[in-house]
Amino acid sequence: MRVITGTARGRRLKELEGRETRPTTDKVKESIFSIIQFDLEGRRVLDLFAGTGQLGIEALSRGAGECVFVDARKDAVALVRENLALCQLTEHAHVKQGDALAYLRSGEKFDIILLDPPYASDLLTKAIEEITRFDICRGHGIIVAESAADAVLPAVEAPYALYREYRYGKIKLTVYHRSGNED
Repeated sequence: MRVITGTARGRRLKELEGRETRPTTDKVKESIFSIIQFDLEGRRVLDLFAGTGQLGIEALSRGAGECVFVDARKDAVALVRENLALCQLTEHAHVKQGDALAYLRSGEKFDIILLDPPYASDLLTKAIEEITRFDICRGHGIIVAESAADAVLPAVEAPYALYREYRYGKIKLTVYHRSGNED
């Protein structure tokens, strides 16, 4: 697992031991950042269910202004901090240990939200529901959700809308957009 491009390009990230964490493949990660590449510069990003922190680290490496990493596991949070230090990206990062769904009720707003919880859980559905209920995306915000290809994700209501789905073998990326304040 490595940082693909940007200021930390080529840096190898440390991984969690065991099978509880499934890192995003380089192919899927490249796709995520191709989708949001023109919306990333200087933006505030949330890497929910951070695991190793690789998605948020990639965002910071590519020019995101700030990234908040949230994970419930103590060992994951320690590893995110270690990987941020390895990539010299700690200055614009905030790492929080705790329940991801509870964090969504904090009132903080984000431009881009990256979601990659364990596939076998119902956390992705609950996270999307909470994000839209508490409206934590700023105007023109983007949510990118990684799931199993056969996962059925919840419908969202205005100001949110399904933008597009992308399939990569057994993996699906679902992208939602939030409208701006034009209404």
